[in-house]
Amino acid sequence: TDRGIGGMAHVTAVDLPDYSFLSYGVGIGLFDRFELTYTRQEFNTEDVGAALGLGQGFTFGQDVWGAKVRVLGDAIYDQDTWLPQIAVGANWKLNDQGAIINAIGGSDDDGWETYASATKLFLDSSLLLNGTLRWTNANQTGILGYGGNLNDGHELMGEFSAGWMLSRDLVIGGEYRMKPNNLAIAKEDDWVDLYAAWAINKHVTITGAYVDLGSIVTFENQRGLYLSLQAGF
Repeated sequence: TDRGIGGMAHVTAVDLPDYSFLSYGVGIGLFDRFELTYTRQEFNTEDVGAALGLGQGFTFGQDVWGAKVRVLGDAIYDQDTWLPQIAVGANWKLNDQGAIINAIGGSDDDGWETYASATKLFLDSSLLLNGTLRWTNANQTGILGYGGNLNDGHELMGEFSAGWMLSRDLVIGGEYRMKPNNLAIAKEDDWVDLYAAWAINKHVTITGAYVDLGSIVTFENQRGLYLSLQAGF
């Protein structure tokens, strides 16, 4: 509510043919207006680490601090207008493998990004739409650092999703995320996924997805399964 304070937590795992990814974090929402978050991300190179001379199971890790504010509209309650809910936010990220990032051509082990998002729920058609514009120079969302020998500056990237509410507690949909291409050593592809999200109760949601992350550090066809558990109170 506009007078309340709420907490949230999540844990997410992604299993790919050559890599694995783990993310966990917490956040706090203030007065249905502000959101502050912290997330830890760990990207395990599995056998690829040994092949690249980094060592079996070498892991890139990064800490992500975020802040977001809803500036206009309400995605649920504003059903009598086409105006979407608008939010703006920023993230600051710090990677713990600066020496490796520098060796592969990355410019920095820390970076920032800003974004603006628009969200609209059409209750009469059970359709949820979202679009985000992100100003970023992150390589693989920062797992491989920020900027590089192809491009060091920030670029505007689009992210788009659509979900269909099958019931009050089940949504299926898809997402598309554009990615910058900053490193000569590692072509970066856009990301695509198909997902299903189930609200077990008013506090807990589980999301499963099939993801296509394209090429990651020269290893192509990184497609696999995504599973996330979110709790809010």
